[in-house]
Amino acid sequence: MTEAYKEIDQNMIIETKLDAPDIRFHDIRKPPFNVYGLYDYQNQPFFRRMPEDVAAKVSPGVARLERECTGGRVRFTTDSQYVAIHVDYINIGRSSHLTLASSAGFDLYEDTPEDSRFIRPLLPPYDMKDSYEQIQRFATRKLRSFTINFPVHSVVKNLYVGLQQDAVLQPGRPYRDLKPIIFYGSSIVHGTAATRPGLIYENIISRKLKMDFVNYGFSGQAKGEPAIAEYLAEQPMSIFVCDYDHNAPNVEHLAKTHYPFYEIIRAKNPDVPYVMISRPNVATNPDSAIERRDVIIDSFRKARAAGDKNVYYIDGETFFLGEFENECTLDGVHPNDLGFTLMANSIGRVLTHILRTI
Repeated sequence: MTEAYKEIDQNMIIETKLDAPDIRFHDIRKPPFNVYGLYDYQNQPFFRRMPEDVAAKVSPGVARLERECTGGRVRFTTDSQYVAIHVDYINIGRSSHLTLASSAGFDLYEDTPEDSRFIRPLLPPYDMKDSYEQIQRFATRKLRSFTINFPVHSVVKNLYVGLQQDAVLQPGRPYRDLKPIIFYGSSIVHGTAATRPGLIYENIISRKLKMDFVNYGFSGQAKGEPAIAEYLAEQPMSIFVCDYDHNAPNVEHLAKTHYPFYEIIRAKNPDVPYVMISRPNVATNPDSAIERRDVIIDSFRKARAAGDKNVYYIDGETFFLGEFENECTLDGVHPNDLGFTLMANSIGRVLTHILRTI
């Protein structure tokens, strides 16, 4: 028997019909919206993270997963007393590892000069098929800047933002005037197991540093292939973060690919800070994790010995140490919200240091 919990707890009711008579929907592909973290979004039939042909050259898995728009964001400013969304999907990711709020939902932040403050998740109904609508109302009408984060594991065809018909609509609050940070890696980078999109570690870092970023996490499919390295090497970046330890099939594969991957990025970006990260969950498979960490440390030391003073190493084992060491993952591998927050705190400190040198 399937329980309809919303019939028991009224707080679980999701409003699915918008009763705002003065609403007007705007296509976020059009100005003045600012869209970040997505590839050629004005000309693609759905939101994606990289060119289809490039992804196909990497692997069938990357070709499928680049369609998932994790890390995508839209920013805008308005004086509307509500913000609504209408979303159309091509595919909705559903898995035991995912909340629907994360895999298919969006979340809303208000951007101020000081920080970005969480407002609420824009939750899809549990039985949602291929589209949904949600609305957030405010007590007063005034000019506010917002960020809406895209879902982690779904393919989004269209996103429309609903505002009052007479509302001001302007570009969003700008990020720092720097090229984006590029993150490459496994399902951890992808954001699997965060309860909502704003809690993947890159989004947390982005809010803290007021920095744009692009998420090239490919769940189970980040294997350090030369084809993806060559594509990433051509992208504008202020910092490159390499975190694909988990997806290397074995230690030998990691050893074979890790330093060559660095060399491809470095050849086109001789002065860009390059950050190497080892896996965070050492306790669940300590022998393999330590061998893998040694591979990454060897890459770091080799790069430093070759004269690269702009390469950094972060030991993932340090992320979860302390009182809550055993509470940081969903399944011993994928960080939960606590794990992602601790990762963002540790990685963010290193990136803050690096940004002082740029």
